[in-house]
Amino acid sequence: MNLGKLGVWYFQDAMTSMEAAEAARKIEKLGFGTLWIPETVGKSPVATASWLLSQTKDLNIATGIMNIYHREPGVTLAAQKSLAEQSGNRFLLGIGVSHKPLVEGVRGLEYRPPVATMRSYLEKMQGSPYTGRMPEAETPTVIAALGPKMLALAAEQASGAHPYFTSPEHTRMAREVMGEGPLLCVEQKVICEENPEKARATARPVAKIYHMLPNYRNNWLRMGLTDSDIDDLSDRFIDATFAWGSMDQIRNRIQAHHDAGADHVCIQPIHPEMGMAVLDWDCLEALSPN
Repeated sequence: MNLGKLGVWYFQDAMTSMEAAEAARKIEKLGFGTLWIPETVGKSPVATASWLLSQTKDLNIATGIMNIYHREPGVTLAAQKSLAEQSGNRFLLGIGVSHKPLVEGVRGLEYRPPVATMRSYLEKMQGSPYTGRMPEAETPTVIAALGPKMLALAAEQASGAHPYFTSPEHTRMAREVMGEGPLLCVEQKVICEENPEKARATARPVAKIYHMLPNYRNNWLRMGLTDSDIDDLSDRFIDATFAWGSMDQIRNRIQAHHDAGADHVCIQPIHPEMGMAVLDWDCLEALSPN
């Protein structure tokens, strides 16, 4: 599977199915290799991936990520194999342990120790029977990984890792932990805005969605940010986790991930006026690989 060096990460929930298909085709035409779709409490990532794969020709669709608490391991394996076979191996499965407030507070399930839970899930997936028509090639699995233990697990028992909301410095650490070989597919939020005050003001409502989630918070502390940086959404925090500025500055930030060991960078464009509500097509066109 060739993911391409650059992809797009975007929520599909606010789009109709036809709008999502049109957006995917446009992303494909711009030359991005992979479209990443998340799972929260909205659209099914399996149904969405199947639909988008049917509406595109060459674009890979990846889940970034599917919540392992939502599906039994064998069900996830069946979805992975089915989508890969349907699409000619254009589906990349990304799975993760999500966050305690979502698993317990929203779903009413017990949140268990992340690394041990993911290890067990991967083992059960690998041991699950599947009698459907097999895809022609191997079906890779990446896992949401931030800390050293989960990154090591990604290298040992999966095809690689999908870190989210980090920095090039974190990417370098991740590659050092994982070693050469395993896929390292990192997400990078981008704001195509050169005015520092406006760019940071655009970033803060987005960061606020995530800043109290413990898995992210712990990782930002490991990255050298402080509790005060995170609580206040300081300029230092925003500048560490968002790419903003001129096109050259944003391209340099993306390249810094590659230089640090990333195989693939999926950009999440944040619109300077509309935030996460709409795709920033001007930004995507400016950063297009074509």
